Amino acid sequence: MFAGTMTLFQAIILAIVQGITEPFPISSLGHAVLIPAVLHWNLDEHSPLFLPFLTMLHVGTLLALTAVFWQDWLAIFSGILGRYGRHRQLESVRVFLLLVVATIPAVIMGALFEHALRSVFGNPFAVAGFLMLNGLLLIATEWLRRQRGRYQHKPIAALQLKDAFIIGIWQCLALLPGLSRSGATMNGGLLRGLDHGTAARFSLLMAQPIVLAATVKEAWEMRHMTISHEVMVQSVAGAAVAGVTALICSLVMLRFFRNHDGWALTPFGLYCLLAGLLAGVGIIF
Repeated sequence: MFAGTMTLFQAIILAIVQGITEPFPISSLGHAVLIPAVLHWNLDEHSPLFLPFLTMLHVGTLLALTAVFWQDWLAIFSGILGRYGRHRQLESVRVFLLLVVATIPAVIMGALFEHALRSVFGNPFAVAGFLMLNGLLLIATEWLRRQRGRYQHKPIAALQLKDAFIIGIWQCLALLPGLSRSGATMNGGLLRGLDHGTAARFSLLMAQPIVLAATVKEAWEMRHMTISHEVMVQSVAGAAVAGVTALICSLVMLRFFRNHDGWALTPFGLYCLLAGLLAGVGIIF
């Protein structure tokens, strides 16, 4: 079944899943591959007909993240312009550079290996395995952090450019469906000395340039496409549902990680292990 014959119910389900899994460290891409496979929906998510729907999901997610972080971006750009004095200007420039440096590895790796990795997207068993690996990485990060025995609470601006680049390398793991972008970047942030709340904030700030780039790329690819009324309805509805869901989940995520600094990734790691296992069984049956 192509996107043109996808039902509105299926579109809403996929939008809800996108909104929940984009901020949380459980892989939005992995769930987008696994849920249709487990439910035996005959969807071709790589069909050009699916592109308008996917683009609008990203638009909804981007608007939600912007609504959550508009004050952060306003502070960064106002600071860069010198509105709050020299000290804040230097700090704002530093945070902006950290975000740029953290984004570079994924942009390069995505450009180099996008086509090579597409075969993995068509293999739900591989995606289920990567989702379980994502769970193991989340649990392992919490274990390593406890072994160090010291929880730091430094701000984003205290990161070095090297730290940002390493976090960016972690983000490259999300090129494999089932490995979470937010989970990978949080793993990197925690291992570079951030606490859960700050790592989550940096992760979601990093997400916005990536989601924006994906949206622009998808919009360019569909520039000559004729979009049917049915697809437009599904796409707009999907954007609205994904946006509202992502907004709520982003706020919940930030509060959860801020209030549970000692173990916040562990339940998500356990979920990914169980979900990957059950998805593998569901695909078979």
